[in-house]
Amino acid sequence: MEKPDLVKELQRDLARKYRLHGPKIEGIWHSLGKAQRERILRAGAAEGQMLKSPIDRSLGDVYKVIPDWNLRDITDPDSNYLLDCLKYRATKPLCEQYLEGVNGSPGDAAVILKSMQVHGLKHVEQFRYGLTLFMDEAQYGQSFTASDREKYKETMAMMKAGVDAGLIVPQSTGELILERQSILLSAMNVVIQDILEAGSTAGTKAHSKKSDKAAREAMSKLAIDQKPEKLSLEELAALSLDQKSALEDYVLLCRTEPEFLAHAVNAWFFSRPELVPDERGRRLPLVTDKYINIAFFEMIHNAVVGAAVWGYIHQLLQALVTGPNDRAYRSPFLQELANVCHFEYQRVQRLFKRSVQMTSGDKHFKRVSGVYDNGTARVTMKTKPDTLTRTDPQLHYILRLCQTDTTVSRAVEWVRKLDDLHQTHPAEREKMGESGFDAFGDLAVTTNFVQCLSTSLPMPPMNPKKGQTYISRLKALGSELDPLKSEVDLSEFAVPIENLMEPGMAQGALTTLDEFISNNTGAEIGFLYQDLNEECLSGLQNEAQQQKDKNEQIKQAELPSSIPEVSNRAVEIEQRKEKTKTRPAHSSVYSISPKAAPTTESEPASPPQPFKVKPSSLEVFSTLFSRQSQRSSITWAAFQTAMAHMKFSAVPKTGSIYTFSPPEGFNVQKSITFHRPHQSRIEGCRLLSFASRLKRKYGWDEKSFQTE
Repeated sequence: MEKPDLVKELQRDLARKYRLHGPKIEGIWHSLGKAQRERILRAGAAEGQMLKSPIDRSLGDVYKVIPDWNLRDITDPDSNYLLDCLKYRATKPLCEQYLEGVNGSPGDAAVILKSMQVHGLKHVEQFRYGLTLFMDEAQYGQSFTASDREKYKETMAMMKAGVDAGLIVPQSTGELILERQSILLSAMNVVIQDILEAGSTAGTKAHSKKSDKAAREAMSKLAIDQKPEKLSLEELAALSLDQKSALEDYVLLCRTEPEFLAHAVNAWFFSRPELVPDERGRRLPLVTDKYINIAFFEMIHNAVVGAAVWGYIHQLLQALVTGPNDRAYRSPFLQELANVCHFEYQRVQRLFKRSVQMTSGDKHFKRVSGVYDNGTARVTMKTKPDTLTRTDPQLHYILRLCQTDTTVSRAVEWVRKLDDLHQTHPAEREKMGESGFDAFGDLAVTTNFVQCLSTSLPMPPMNPKKGQTYISRLKALGSELDPLKSEVDLSEFAVPIENLMEPGMAQGALTTLDEFISNNTGAEIGFLYQDLNEECLSGLQNEAQQQKDKNEQIKQAELPSSIPEVSNRAVEIEQRKEKTKTRPAHSSVYSISPKAAPTTESEPASPPQPFKVKPSSLEVFSTLFSRQSQRSSITWAAFQTAMAHMKFSAVPKTGSIYTFSPPEGFNVQKSITFHRPHQSRIEGCRLLSFASRLKRKYGWDEKSFQTE
């Protein structure tokens, strides 16, 4: 983004924030003392560094560019200096800010000109024969370059009135003025965010810092069976059902729990590939509010895609369970299953890389400047993993898992090696960071599942031509939705991101997004993916049945394609709208609307009588199912002990995945899989996730347990 465009967008962002939150910001700021104000300002500054006064030279040339952004003037408890600055920058046109500052102080042009004359400020580039215009809002900050000295003189003469008025300046000066404005506007956008967070009514309790040594020791003693199991179709379907339910729960939590939604959007926003330095160490200045809108859209869309893909995997396995045991009938299902699993492996691998390149592996990736893949900045690895084999084994395994040429079978090996390292050296696990550890768990689930499929069924290799019904339509739907991310405006609810935790904001953002997608596609996002799954499965069943009925030994490539012809987009949208009118009252399981009615997939009933458990287990379950905004936390070891008290067995898998199975005679005979959390502590949003999954699987809630 060009600097003038960035300045304009930052000013629009500030104006929007001030319009929405101005009175609230004023009230919070007035309630803060000097030390609190300083903490807020430092929190939003690079490395917490700010000018102490207008003449503070400790930060180099910073005082020459933004002398007025300093701790002395802003933190004074008896001063409204910051509030005056915010109001001025948010409500006055840029041309006015250029000429005059807040409360009659010098404007941005005067500040920079004085620093150039008095302090010797100058731009590192000369911009020979370049001029910058500040005459009106439309062309504000635009620069142009004359071809030679004579043309430059002619241009200056033609624009003498503007030059004399100080509205046309040499580009080297104009760039410094724009730099000052972009720094100040960025800082003010951030400080509004931090002020709102400081005064948030949705504050959460700080995480407990109790030792998790016991949990780590308990887990390190558990051996992992490295021999792949051969499972029945029913067991494979049960495995897929558990992951399907886990990802549906993720969508449900985004829809119903503002704290969880804000956490998920925040994690996506700060893991954007655009934030990875390029080959010259530059990061794109994507700091404006529209990137929050994009992050919100992408996070929700990715969550729905994950749930839909696993829903389809489960449907395929269920069709194999209930369908005829006939090779001709099963062949299309197995090919489709192989291709969909390959697609899912690539999807979770990209998510793992996305997390790693911003956390534990941040020094080993680079962004390729100016190159995008489907609108996403391309990031490549700049380190050969095998150079780290001895110096940093964990990073070696992590980078191997990020390589696009790492197949599923090879990924299983690297997942196991990384998991073994964590078992023998638990401290290494802590280095991965929470987001990387979570993404590793998702990657491990998928690779283990694909390995079980390969061991248990006669799976064909991935085929780019056969069995592409679902993948081709899934990609087409993604291409239809992706452009919408740059058009939707959720700023009223999701800017800053922490605003989602305020009453009604998460619901407003989700409702606006859902209606926006529906208006542009003809259906809610949940039904777009539900219909995709149902139509592809139905088409595949018809194809398989036709093949069986013919009872001919022909190659699948010779079968007619079951992919429907792509209709005109306008016609397709109208067809979706008509279908929406005939839908039953319940919503899709993938719905993101907070007003979504219960789906047909009902939760099991709550136990008729509370379970009698010992006090320590009651404390675990009470913490899990607490509805208080300020929740405590529990250790993984305590959770495992409480589940053991309920007579659940726990079987560890690779990637810190544990399968808990109920005892014989339990009212719900279904296992549930959990990822052991980073640092072996269940807290914050993870409490919500664990509780939601246990409620959906077994019907448990806060009333299901009492002391024995």
